[in-house]
Amino acid sequence: MRAIDHHAWTNRWRDWHPVEKGLPAVGLLTLTFVLPPLSTAPLVLASATLITVYGAGIPWKTLLSVLAAPAAFLLAGIPFLAISMDFTAGIDLTLSLEGLRLALTTVIRALAAMSCLAFLILTTPLTDGVLLLRRVGVPAGMIELILLMYRLIFVFAERALTGRQAQAGRLGYSRLDRSVRSLGLLGGNLFQRALDQARRLEIGLMARGYTGELCVLSPPWELSRWRLVAGIAGISLIGLVSSGLARSLS
Repeated sequence: MRAIDHHAWTNRWRDWHPVEKGLPAVGLLTLTFVLPPLSTAPLVLASATLITVYGAGIPWKTLLSVLAAPAAFLLAGIPFLAISMDFTAGIDLTLSLEGLRLALTTVIRALAAMSCLAFLILTTPLTDGVLLLRRVGVPAGMIELILLMYRLIFVFAERALTGRQAQAGRLGYSRLDRSVRSLGLLGGNLFQRALDQARRLEIGLMARGYTGELCVLSPPWELSRWRLVAGIAGISLIGLVSSGLARSLS
């Protein structure tokens, strides 16, 4: 989370209007779900990766670390899609070509979609995205919940790290039984602190005249038509190439 937030505030495209970054992300994501995955998803994955690394200047290591967890989850699910089980005469495992094709299309489509979302979160700070959501009419209560949860993630991550370091300094993780006990104590402590933090946050907001909306300053963005045109042209080009590949493969 810290690496994502750091690069979102320091990348080359930090000062771009959120629409200029949201348009290619949403456009490529739409192509991933609408067009055939085997011809579209690799192009979307490659395009999103290139604009994230060479366009916005996000390091390869950061992008791969963001995609690592969902990629591992997807790869772990391949056997459950590709292998069929029959219990009629014992346990019979069969590799299905149709299941293998389904697993391949699911994994490549999901990875392409994740690359679009990774591009968006690594180049756009949450506050910029919240302002955009507010302008398109998302309910204020949902926006406030997003902001508070995002803030508390960093607060409790820091407390969890500090607590674990203190427990490790007292040999709390030297054995398996001690590790289980230490994790239980750490989780219980964080739960109590979460309730206390929420109570204090509510009192603080009420004392400052909270009326149901947290005000965030809007930076002086300038919407570039050339960037919008370039984004639309790139999405259209990928869509045309993908459609041509789909026809040739079929």
